[in-house]
Amino acid sequence: MKLVIVESPAKCITIKRYLGDNYIVKASLGHIRDLATSGKDGLGVDVNNDFSPTYIVNKDKQHIVKDLKKTVQQCDEVILATDPDREGEAIAWHLAQVLDLDVDTTKRLEFHEITRESINEAMGSPRTINKNLVFSQETRRIIDRIIGFKLSTLLFKKIRSRSGGRVQSATLKMIKDHDEDIEKFVPEEYWNINTKISAFNQAYAVSLISDHGNDIQLSNSEQAHELLARIPETLTIEKIDKKVRVSESKEPFITSTLQQEAFSRLKFKTKKTQLIAQQLYEGIEVEGEHVGLITYMRTDSTRLSPSFVARAVAYITERFGKEYLGHTKKIKKVGNMQDAHEAIRPTSNHRTPESIRKYLTNDQYNLYRLIYNRTLASLMQGRKDEVMTVHLVGNDIEFKIDFTRTLFPGYEAIYKDEDKIDNYLERFPDFAIGTKVPVVEKSAEQKFTQPPTHYSEAKIVKLMEEVGIGRPSTYASTIDTLRKRKYIDNENGILITTKKGKLTATVLNKYFPEIVDTKYTALMETKLDNIEDGNQSRSKILNDFYYPFIDLFNKVSQVMYKESFEPTGEDCPVCGAPLVIKDGKNGQFIGCSDFPTCKYVKKDETKVSKATPIGEKCPQCGGELLLRDNKGSPFISCGNFPKCRYTRTVATPLDEQGNHPNKVKDCPDCGGYLVKKKGRYGYFLGCVNYPDCKHMEKIMAKKRK
Repeated sequence: MKLVIVESPAKCITIKRYLGDNYIVKASLGHIRDLATSGKDGLGVDVNNDFSPTYIVNKDKQHIVKDLKKTVQQCDEVILATDPDREGEAIAWHLAQVLDLDVDTTKRLEFHEITRESINEAMGSPRTINKNLVFSQETRRIIDRIIGFKLSTLLFKKIRSRSGGRVQSATLKMIKDHDEDIEKFVPEEYWNINTKISAFNQAYAVSLISDHGNDIQLSNSEQAHELLARIPETLTIEKIDKKVRVSESKEPFITSTLQQEAFSRLKFKTKKTQLIAQQLYEGIEVEGEHVGLITYMRTDSTRLSPSFVARAVAYITERFGKEYLGHTKKIKKVGNMQDAHEAIRPTSNHRTPESIRKYLTNDQYNLYRLIYNRTLASLMQGRKDEVMTVHLVGNDIEFKIDFTRTLFPGYEAIYKDEDKIDNYLERFPDFAIGTKVPVVEKSAEQKFTQPPTHYSEAKIVKLMEEVGIGRPSTYASTIDTLRKRKYIDNENGILITTKKGKLTATVLNKYFPEIVDTKYTALMETKLDNIEDGNQSRSKILNDFYYPFIDLFNKVSQVMYKESFEPTGEDCPVCGAPLVIKDGKNGQFIGCSDFPTCKYVKKDETKVSKATPIGEKCPQCGGELLLRDNKGSPFISCGNFPKCRYTRTVATPLDEQGNHPNKVKDCPDCGGYLVKKKGRYGYFLGCVNYPDCKHMEKIMAKKRK
């Protein structure tokens, strides 16, 4: 009997069916071990012993490890078949360690789709564990543990926040910087000229192109209406151009583009896309058989296997015709692309979305159809359109109007571009050069430039890919981590930094600029890839990272421990960074967290006392009343200070005789009592009912005898 270990229980049924009764297939449910929280600073890493890690079995995986050990004793051979990526390789290595398997001889299967053909092929050509992949994953984990633990400890003490980690911090800064650009945006006025002509019993909108051959920029009403007045009642057709436009099909999906397109077309968040893609990859019960419907969903390559292309070409020819056949696109090397796996594609051309729809949920069907159609479309001819442009002039003002008709649909026979407006014509209107057409409508319209839109999940994934931070396996989890830590709000896939997120990003950028710098993070990803390729050593990269980082950390710690960063929940009116309560030589004050770049200090709040709501409203402005303390003397003031300066003293409990212990005498104005108070010119007697009663008296000095 042989034991095959995979990551997911969903794969067990399918793979067991393919392998037969001589095999037991069990799942590890992902990682079984992680770095311990013991040792210096709880890192689980001995930095003085070549960064030797200490691993412990996760508590929730102890029963799984126990069961696997028992099963190993019953089997003649153990085969590791974890996912075909860096994390999967590390899981295989950890399984070998805890199950006392020989790392150098234990068979490791690698397959990218769960089909009978793929599993049999992998069984026929097993390999051993790739230690470079393991070293790469281990190095990443150690670096992330050091950064995460060190920065989290520091940030939690100062701003009650925790570091989101290396990739998360860089991503958070990108979102925060973009949000600040939106906040700083100043709209600018501009004007449009809307014009329509009449021809063939139909009105056509025409676009304004130029005035006396010059580009037109209308920034105010005067300019717009001056031009509007010069547009004549008729325009003359001066020129007609015709050309053929070819729109090439897009490449098959990789992880990032699938997440982007699923968000755009299906409104799926990245986490949901990955979850459903995982289900399609691991297998669905179809016609009594558990089958994997797509290839591995964590990939950065657009490559398609020759065998799949051959089958797809035959299918396209049969279904659409030979004229629809395109060509296999060249793989474009982007950033830190690894090209370790194929693109995300269906495992069978003949398993069409409609043919298996009844076996899928709506979400599974929609995502599978997206993947299926995009893959076939990538191998098809481009769409060919004929575009006719009609140029019109009047008083040296030029207009144009475009008409489009389809010559050949190409790939859009199966995968239509969502951003195209379907206003194509069967035939063009019969315009002729020299014809005069009447202007039936003209108007000037005031407009204002719009700020950039907030990043969507799809957009931030695209940016992460472009700048080279993160990997296909981490895009969705990075966004989810930022959301869980409440650094961003994620409303329907639109990302906006919270106050906590802004403060965290600002403080990290101020003291640890490299950690949030995308170039530094991308360079680290490249170094990890170099370990994977065998071009750099684990030790060198860890040493090069750790010692400069720990020196900076120690220096920053000394500075940060002297500062207070209690957030106020307000933003700096000068730069947009969060305002925080700081300690100064004259007490606490509210200032910008981005000091010394921004030196804003909030006026009238050079002294800040701890405040506790008392559950009452201010009688002057309706704000919340707060209990504060001034050098041991409690008082009540309005929470809207300094806009509202309402204050009152706190009533002191009466003594056994019913008298106020601080009472000096009765107030002659309101019937209250006077107590000793201190003002800027010394002590005086004031009414406890201030500010309703403003009676006060000097304290007479005692005469010497």
